[in-house]
Amino acid sequence: MIPFDGSAPLVSDGGLATELEARGHDLGDALWSARLLLDAPDEIVAVHRAFYEAGAVIATTASYQASFSGFAERGIDRDTATTLLRRSVELARRARDEAPDDGRRRFVAASVGPYGAALADGSEYRGRYGLSVARLRRWHRPRLEVLAETSPDILALETVPDIDEAEALVEAVAGLGVPAWLTYTVDGERTRAGQPLTEAFAVAQSSPDIVAVGVNCCTPDDVSTALALAREVTTKPLVVYPNSGENWDPVRRTWWGPSRYSPELARRWTAEGAHVVGGCCRVGPADIARVADVL
Repeated sequence: MIPFDGSAPLVSDGGLATELEARGHDLGDALWSARLLLDAPDEIVAVHRAFYEAGAVIATTASYQASFSGFAERGIDRDTATTLLRRSVELARRARDEAPDDGRRRFVAASVGPYGAALADGSEYRGRYGLSVARLRRWHRPRLEVLAETSPDILALETVPDIDEAEALVEAVAGLGVPAWLTYTVDGERTRAGQPLTEAFAVAQSSPDIVAVGVNCCTPDDVSTALALAREVTTKPLVVYPNSGENWDPVRRTWWGPSRYSPELARRWTAEGAHVVGGCCRVGPADIARVADVL
């Protein structure tokens, strides 16, 4: 269990896929970084280890875009898909074991992306898939069960775009015996689907399985507002790991504009109540090292 005791802020990792691409891997694939669970597992270990060595104490696994349906579309059977999901946690643990012993406790967060991530069409930044809460729960539960069986320190229910999916995930983690955090991708004061963030954060308040809430894969500019709104409706610890704030051009498939991610902002976010601070897309080990130095 990650110690959300508030005694000191915890530093999470950055963009796993970003660093894999920096190491020369083409992730232009529907499975994204999850493809390397099959093709290049040692590279995933190397990136986890790079973030640990940079000062992160939480590694987020390469299972964000991993799902039974997504693997099936690539001709991967259910038994192999189960093995790959388990492998995602095993690789992060291996990196933790290989990282230098500097006296810090390190943790593994099993990444659980939204339904839209499995569609590989950007739907996780829109939500509103046209599916009921019950159907979304049934879709998420099997892979959650597999990941929970590996006993990660926490399940990272991340990049959630709307309240319907959040409700489904809260129901889906019930009884698994592994704590979870729930983080939304947001636009200003609303989820990407347009719902008020106060309503979104309130979804998890009564769940004993959701031990922290927050935001991820949003711009750094959105974090402070999200923290303030979360504090209005929840007493749970707060987790933030935004992207760099750069812009993605889907036509040219490239990023443009300056990074707005900085260690000074990380200091501000902890002052505003964040218990865990890390990064998402386009945030690399060097960025995390600067955040770790500040915090």
